[in-house]
Amino acid sequence: MKKLAIASALLSALAITGTANAYQAEIGASAGLIDPDNASSSGLFGVDGTYYFNPVQTRNAPLAEAAFLDRASNVNAKYQYDDYDSAERHRYGVGAEYFVPNSDFYLSGTVGRDDRKVDNSPNFDETVYSAEVGYLPAPGLLIAAGLKGYDNDLDDGVDPTLRAKYVTTLSNGKDINLEAGAAFGDLDEYNLAADYFIDKTLSLGVDYYDNDRNDSNEFGINARKFFTPQVSLEGRVGFGEVGNADYNRFGVAAKYRF
Repeated sequence: MKKLAIASALLSALAITGTANAYQAEIGASAGLIDPDNASSSGLFGVDGTYYFNPVQTRNAPLAEAAFLDRASNVNAKYQYDDYDSAERHRYGVGAEYFVPNSDFYLSGTVGRDDRKVDNSPNFDETVYSAEVGYLPAPGLLIAAGLKGYDNDLDDGVDPTLRAKYVTTLSNGKDINLEAGAAFGDLDEYNLAADYFIDKTLSLGVDYYDNDRNDSNEFGINARKFFTPQVSLEGRVGFGEVGNADYNRFGVAAKYRF
């Protein structure tokens, strides 16, 4: 009986340890600066939030990828304000991700608004939206296909999309995250990203984005650190081009989980 009591106590302790870092919501704030070569700099400010239907279990996963690896269904929202010399831009949107219970299927959708106001010019408003259906053929691997659309006063379109995300552990015990996505047709854009986790709390990454519709591309370097299981800070430096004009982008973001 004494051994049974000790075993029960150990199991209880392990259970508590395994759920101590669980969280059900995450909020964040971000700030940035775009510094063009031949124009004035502009500032960016944003907030975002995510609510998970069930508590996310961090277990022994990289903290940055805990929700994805736990297949945590959620709803999310974001807002960003850009400040230019003679213009301002408001971008906001809502979305949802749903991992179908007891299956390997995945659904997602987003809808957003992009409002731009320029002095002495008509306002430009655009609605953007997307929907996806995905499948997880192996642990940590998601393959998704869908549609992405836009609608403004001058143009509209809907194009097919394809993306993949894979989080896995290397032979040296370190984790990596690999992502790739593309939109075809009028959008004609693609993105690549990779993150290497030095440990479960710290990652270094690179990313690249190209969009023919806007004649733009950008390469970025980023890092994210969790100082506690709840609090993280990340930074990114981007090197981009729009048309024939070059620019540098600098950004920081903080997130809190509870």
